[in-house]
Formats: sequence, C-alpha cells, structure tokens
Amino acid sequence: MKAAPALALTLAVLATGGAAHAQAYQCRVPRAVSVPEIRPDGPARQVPVTGYTLALSWSPEFCKGREGQARHRVQCSGRNGRFGFVVHGLWPEGRTTWPQWCPTARRLSPAEVRRNLCLAPGAALLARQWAKHGSCMVRRPETYFRVTRILWESLHFPDMDRLSRDRTLTVGKIRETFLLANRGWRADAVGIKLNRRGWLEELRLCYGKDFRPAKCDRARYGAKDAARVKVWRGL
Repeated sequence: MKAAPALALTLAVLATGGAAHAQAYQCRVPRAVSVPEIRPDGPARQVPVTGYTLALSWSPEFCKGREGQARHRVQCSGRNGRFGFVVHGLWPEGRTTWPQWCPTARRLSPAEVRRNLCLAPGAALLARQWAKHGSCMVRRPETYFRVTRILWESLHFPDMDRLSRDRTLTVGKIRETFLLANRGWRADAVGIKLNRRGWLEELRLCYGKDFRPAKCDRARYGAKDAARVKVWRGL
C-alpha cells in the first residue's frame, strides 16, 4: 500500500518547520560503491499503512565486535568516520502487521547509495531498507530516502557522551533529554530498545500517518522508564 497523496504536503511542512540539525559526526563517503542484490527473507505483504517508525541504531553498540567485518566496513572500521546514531530504517506500520517486500522494479542506484551513506552507513543496509520497507510506501527509492532525510534532519540528539558517564542512567532519563531537545515530541512516542545486557541498542521513534509523533505500541515502546541502561561509547 503506497503512501497517500497528502505525503508530499506533510513533508513540505516538516522540511520547512525549523532549522534543526541532526547529530554531528564524521563521515567520509567512499569514491565508489556497489549495490548488492537483495533477496526477500519473508513473504510480500501489502496492507494499509497506519503509521511509521524511524529506527535509529546506536552505532558504537552495533559495531562492538564488528570492527573487522568487511560487510560493516563503512560503519564500523573507523576508516570512513565515527558514527553516533544512524538510521536503521524508516518502516511503514499496519494495523495488526506491517507491509513488506512490496513488488517493485525500481532498484537503488550507486549515486543514491552515496547520497545516503552518512545517514545509514552501508550499501546493503540501504538497499534492503528500500526493497523491504520503502517499496511499500512510495514508488521511487529517491523519494523514500528523501522522506527519511527530512525526518532525520528535523531531530536534535542528547549529549550521549555525557549520558554514557551517568552511572545511574535510566531509560526515562534518555527519553527526558530527547524531549528537552525536540519540542513537540511526546514521551510515549519515543521507543527505546535495549539488548539483553542492558545496553542501549536503538531508538524507535513512532509517527502517525501524518508524520507527526504518535504513541508507540508496546513492542516499539520497548523498555520502561525505570529500567537501568548503559551506553557504550566505542572506546
């Protein structure tokens, strides 16, 4: 199920709503990139879109133990810069399930990969997000990643280095600092995923069909405010 015609108007409002800047980090884009073939790992599912999730991976935690892996070289080797939060994906949501792997003949171009590598540092990651999720939202990968960039660039991020040094850090404190940095957001729209050892893994920001913050369901909301959390700085 493709996005409604009102999408363009909504995104135009978001894009001109302020001069917010995303989290600053170093990024050096490789001169040449290749786009891998992506094969579906599940059934095609076309259902009406009821909202969206912007999943933001905490890169230092993801890269722990992956520094030498070739497929994660751009994100984790340090040769292309150091990353904080990066985009895991923009995911359309359905009422009882989610749309995925919608039929499309459009493929991601190397030029579009390079344009978005500082957003989501991996050609395979970008290609997979378009094929699995973006194909159920819009007709062209360029539009899908433009939407993703607009949402990303509208965000401010807390000082994660400072938070990582807090020995009594809780999930609620991360939510609180995110809300202080992002006017108009609400606590129940900020999902936080921890790994089994209690380390920060991902933010999952929940949006309605109008791309405004909306209440997360239980799965996306993740850890409760009282949960203790640790933040790996990658050092």
